[in-house]
Amino acid sequence: MHHYPFLNSSQWLLVIRIVTALLLVAHGFIRVYEGTVNEFGEFLATNGFPIAIFLAWGITAFEIIGGLMMAAGIFRKVIATVFIFELLMGIILVHASRGWFVVGHSTGGVEYSVLLIVCLLAIAATEPKPGESNY
Repeated sequence: MHHYPFLNSSQWLLVIRIVTALLLVAHGFIRVYEGTVNEFGEFLATNGFPIAIFLAWGITAFEIIGGLMMAAGIFRKVIATVFIFELLMGIILVHASRGWFVVGHSTGGVEYSVLLIVCLLAIAATEPKPGESNY
């Protein structure tokens, strides 16, 4: 049987898991690197979230640590579920009011978040390999 291109479906799901996880790691890392975690906390505070700076640092740490864990296949279902919740909150708080498209016809819309959510659903639905945790 020929695999397109070169990998079977289970191997492609592994690629999707690793790439999706690293995109989310990058999202948290750039916030730390650019020094914008406190600004993120201020944004959360203006939207009524309590302990917003602490929450911003927690979300950022989760994106980095949780993303690396998910890339490694550790607690992938739980972590994917938390990321889905985070992305849904981002859609509600930011992206929905900006339309569908991220670039082009509008700026900052929901399309990228929706794509990540679909990838995360695929990650969460993937059955474990023998000896691998189902979480």
